[in-house]
Amino acid sequence: MTERLGIVVSASLEGGVVVRLEPGVSVEEMVVGRYVAIQGQRHRFFGMITDVRLEMTDERLASAPPEAGEPLLASVVSGVNTYGIIRVTPMLTIGGDAVTILEGPQPVKTIPAHFSPVELASERDMELVFGQENERNFHIGNPLDMETKLCLNLEEFVKRSNGIFGKSGTGKTFLTRILLIGMLQKSRAVNLIFDMHNEYGWQGTNEAGPPVKGLKQLFPAAVAVYTLDEENSVRRGVKVDSVVKIGYDEIEPDDIALLRQTLNLTELAVEASYQLRRRFGRQWIQRTLELEDAEEVRGLLEETKIHESTFQSLRRGLNTIRRLPFITSHAAEDIVPKILAHLDRGVNVVLEFGRYREIAAYVLVANMLARRIYAHYQAQTEKAMAEGSSPPRPLVITIEEAHRFLNPEIAAQTIFGTIAREMRKYNVTLLVIDQRPSGISEEVMSQLGTKITCLLDNERDIDSVLAGVSGKSELKTVLARLAPKRQALIFGHAVPMPVAFQPVSYDADFYARLAGRKAAGKTEDLEKFW
Repeated sequence: MTERLGIVVSASLEGGVVVRLEPGVSVEEMVVGRYVAIQGQRHRFFGMITDVRLEMTDERLASAPPEAGEPLLASVVSGVNTYGIIRVTPMLTIGGDAVTILEGPQPVKTIPAHFSPVELASERDMELVFGQENERNFHIGNPLDMETKLCLNLEEFVKRSNGIFGKSGTGKTFLTRILLIGMLQKSRAVNLIFDMHNEYGWQGTNEAGPPVKGLKQLFPAAVAVYTLDEENSVRRGVKVDSVVKIGYDEIEPDDIALLRQTLNLTELAVEASYQLRRRFGRQWIQRTLELEDAEEVRGLLEETKIHESTFQSLRRGLNTIRRLPFITSHAAEDIVPKILAHLDRGVNVVLEFGRYREIAAYVLVANMLARRIYAHYQAQTEKAMAEGSSPPRPLVITIEEAHRFLNPEIAAQTIFGTIAREMRKYNVTLLVIDQRPSGISEEVMSQLGTKITCLLDNERDIDSVLAGVSGKSELKTVLARLAPKRQALIFGHAVPMPVAFQPVSYDADFYARLAGRKAAGKTEDLEKFW
């Protein structure tokens, strides 16, 4: 039987429910973020503890408390003259009437009556709210201080763009791997992962021990690994499906505009790139870099009305790009059709950057490839709508260092800003990963359906993540009390209410559970599923 914690002594829709703890209940066991159930007269309320405090009936006890050597006196007044209080924010009603029984948990629109009993949420309560692990729901962890499984419906999750946030070292990468595996198993979506730090393909790093398995080791038939750095892949023992080379003729002025700050370009230099693209066509970068004759340069500048200092600024930026080893005058093979072929077959693609972790390389390649792949999805979706046929398989694009693509100055110019704003219009969504959410455009942040945040210690970052969320002040308290590692808060479209949780351990037991599912021949068996 579930332990009774106390009774309701005060409540309001705006301020939450105040619960006086029973004399035998230790206030030290009441943890912010824990879940409780309140049995009202007509409804069962499900909520989260958001504050804990001590109270006393006689203020004189504060000035003359029992001595340390008088434990008997302290125990006599405890629970009578002194007692614990918890504040609960009710979020859902579960069971108790026909609507909630037929349609599931409903948002709270009222409050429980005086003296309604309060208890810790049971496993049954948690299952009613978050569902059971099955062919659609994926076990991502456990609510804090509870053994109950927290399950996430990944089909709902991928219907919108989502974000994973947290300061460095809090476990964002491990959490991302878990979600990617869940999407790979439980949703129809396929993933394109721009892997800046080589963490998701073959194997990833682990501060606490040996390397951990990546997606390719766990699901070899369902994952293809591409690389920009073949030498690095060979040294790490990674067998890749293809090596990516980028030709000058594949780079557009929009890509250069995105790199304005990184390449230290002026706005006039960016504008000049558009003029040169119109003048030289697809070969505009190579032609610009090959210009050496002073007379020829002078003639071009007079024709295009570009100032010489602006032209030289642009050339310096383009030379920085030219020095990237994977950039060539003309790529022998167009890699985009190969990537699209994998995605169309339901094979997830991880693009590793090897040693090329400069932000210029990452932003250039991710934006350029995503723009072309998105154009393909747009065309395929519009064709399917016109013909009444099936649209392309949903695509989730995963990007790290998201504020580099989605900051307020350039979000409107990038393909990633477009995808976030269109909210899966063409069956493409984002999974953005960042440690500086305050650097992301407010408009983009407002379009993210589900947010998962590990510990953040910057006030602006916390405000950015929680902007527009109901009960922001209470969630701020929960977020501030997360452990430095392996704890997170999830809220938004894919979950019925915010949950503070500890992600599942990404270790040998996790691998074994995945292998066991495949061996059992269930729907998680990827060889059958794909």
